[in-house]
Amino acid sequence: MKEQLINSISRHIKLSPEEKNLIKAFWTEKTLEKGDYLLRNGETCRTDNFVINGILKAFYINSKTGKEEILYFAIENWWASDIESFQKQKPSIYNIQAIENTSLLQIHHDSFQEMLKQIPKLERFFRIILENYLGSLQKRIILNNILDAEQRYSDFLENYPKISEKAPNYLIASYLGITAEFLSRIRKKIKLS
Repeated sequence: MKEQLINSISRHIKLSPEEKNLIKAFWTEKTLEKGDYLLRNGETCRTDNFVINGILKAFYINSKTGKEEILYFAIENWWASDIESFQKQKPSIYNIQAIENTSLLQIHHDSFQEMLKQIPKLERFFRIILENYLGSLQKRIILNNILDAEQRYSDFLENYPKISEKAPNYLIASYLGITAEFLSRIRKKIKLS
């Protein structure tokens, strides 16, 4: 499991064998069953989490409608954490839950800080990860403002094919900001095209 994390890091920075072993020592394995929570609203995010396999959803409950609003999905080789809660060690405002059985690697906040002290070049890796996340978040905001629902769904299928295979349609609809029924109509229309 830890080799998968090392491979992910090695795509962005060069690591010596000693650094690889040191990184591995900081991370622990965790398994979530389908439906288990990694994080609940109001809890402090104590770990940064790298997904080995499975899929998670990050969501909050809309106080007006009582429905889940999907913020993001996390699949193999992605990260699943509340960044602000983890960095500032303050309560989270959303939940992270396993959609299917999921294996993770975790690092606790204090260990994360120590790892960065011992291997300073990891700061570059985590900066790249955050920049990629910020870029995808900005793109999502822009696309939600300029594309109609069908175009957003097409973009989702194109950019996240693995998620579209794993996540139930009602969760994809929530992510896109539409109802499951409306997504069903879009899917039928696309099949007829």
